[in-house]
Amino acid sequence: MIVFPNCKINLGLHVTRKREDGYHDLETIFFPLHIHDILEFVPAASFSFQTSGLHVKGNTDQNLCVKAYHLLKKECPALPEVSMHLHKVIPMGAGLGGGSADGSFALTALNEYFHLGLDAGKLKALSLRLGSDCPFFILNQPCFATGRGEILEPLSLDLSGYFIILVYPGIAVNTAEAFEGISPQKPAHSLQEKITEPPEKWKEWMVNDFEQPVFRRFPEIAKIKQDLYDAGAFYAAMTGSGSSCFGIFRNPPELHFPGSYRVFRVQAK
Repeated sequence: MIVFPNCKINLGLHVTRKREDGYHDLETIFFPLHIHDILEFVPAASFSFQTSGLHVKGNTDQNLCVKAYHLLKKECPALPEVSMHLHKVIPMGAGLGGGSADGSFALTALNEYFHLGLDAGKLKALSLRLGSDCPFFILNQPCFATGRGEILEPLSLDLSGYFIILVYPGIAVNTAEAFEGISPQKPAHSLQEKITEPPEKWKEWMVNDFEQPVFRRFPEIAKIKQDLYDAGAFYAAMTGSGSSCFGIFRNPPELHFPGSYRVFRVQAK
């Protein structure tokens, strides 16, 4: 079976509270973006996992696809062994949730292929054990998210016909350090209230709380956002805790970034 895990962007992000368990409460708008990894698995005599494409750092046992398989095996001991191959296209450590998508898509695909019978609620609960934004990829539709990012309310948000330019400068932003630069507080206006306004007005009020501390440390990321606005974006922002930035356009723009940057041009669906 072959599936195509996609990434996400955050249309605004507020860090609202530091919790006693060490996590942070937030509110954000998750929006799926059609830039994909490729995940394939076939039944096998024993479990194995390989990667290709972008280099995946770290121990194989820590890959969320591998963790997803073993998590599902504990839940459903009859799950057969598989040979799994992940081809990485989505940059890692970029604020795009690519690893989370891979893990969640692995859960969903294994459940479907082997007829395990787990419903969406159970899959979301399992995926949360992989990561805070993993449940979003079980639904994989525009959502207003709260809590750690796992409390999801689907939104009727249609950006079809718009063009999204995503720019990844190859900078690794440490998420823990990014959180240290934020003073959590309740926003004056909830993103859930404001997202219903026309996208052309989003620039007036929608922000990502991570931008200020990250831009201070990496001014080149701030420049990407400004370059997107200079090229005609009606809304541009950093996604997640960085380092990727995106701009939303009515028409495909002419843009030029350094050759070391990765630039994705996507028509929203």
